[in-house]
Amino acid sequence: MSLLFRDIGGASPTPAGSVVCIGAFDGLHRGHQALIGRARARARELGLPLVVLSFEPLPREFFMAPEPPARLILPAAKIAGLQALEVDVIGLLRFNPAMVAMAAEDFVRALLVAKLAAREVWVGPDFRFGHRRGGDVALLQRMGAELGFATHALPLVEDAGERVSSTAVRAALANAELDRAAVLLGRPYTIPGRVVRGKQLGRTLGYPTANLRFGGKRPPMHGIFATWVHGVGDRPMASVSSLGTRPTVNGKEPLLEAHLFDFNGDLYGKRLSVEFVAKLRDELKFDGLPALIEQMDRDSAQARAILASLPKAGHPHSLSLTTP
Repeated sequence: MSLLFRDIGGASPTPAGSVVCIGAFDGLHRGHQALIGRARARARELGLPLVVLSFEPLPREFFMAPEPPARLILPAAKIAGLQALEVDVIGLLRFNPAMVAMAAEDFVRALLVAKLAAREVWVGPDFRFGHRRGGDVALLQRMGAELGFATHALPLVEDAGERVSSTAVRAALANAELDRAAVLLGRPYTIPGRVVRGKQLGRTLGYPTANLRFGGKRPPMHGIFATWVHGVGDRPMASVSSLGTRPTVNGKEPLLEAHLFDFNGDLYGKRLSVEFVAKLRDELKFDGLPALIEQMDRDSAQARAILASLPKAGHPHSLSLTTP
């Protein structure tokens, strides 16, 4: 189990030194995995703990409110993913006005040196930080030479000539290119979470659903999908899922609703992970519930056919993002 901290102040979790990796890490895609993997290898060579620093909310979410960019992964799933990558200490720093106002040099001295006793710092080549994005790799290298740590910037990871990035993953998902997103992520795109109680409208329509909230964040795609649900039993369960705001019933908050085929049981409070296989259609607003039910029948039949055509139920996950 990794140690978690949220603030720059307080006692040092790594008084004898550490290897530190910094980034937003939205999605924990192949580029993130490569960066963390290199830092982890160095930490093990030096006999030091690996610290990964990220931010919540993400800086872009903070600056672009109230219209933030789409979010790939929620905080609990990010923590679980970092634990799966064998990170020893996770710093999920509160990105607030105080953090925004902090000069890059103060960030280095207060956090990297005073709190974490960093011996090495690993970042992406275009990493920027501090007030008005005044810090970069060159500043880290200069300050590290004075304060006793080395800085390494890992080259970009590319696939088929495209940079592996959170932006590329968001674009693939927005365009319903789920196979391409899976290549960039190194695993199928999934949304994990705890099943919450909804209005139980699906049950009255003959389609009971397991409902997962998206934490008030903006999801990277909307629509109706063929999906696998992990976490109910030993094998993933075929399902059809809706991700969006449910315009026919005037929904507001983004909600993930998964209808598990041939299942009858109570899933409230259970932690599940919904794996997206194929998009069936966009969200639509129907004239009434009968028209909605007819479309749900068609969606279910299509999802069943797609999932039945696959060689096996679900895909192997190279990185577990199921929340602990």
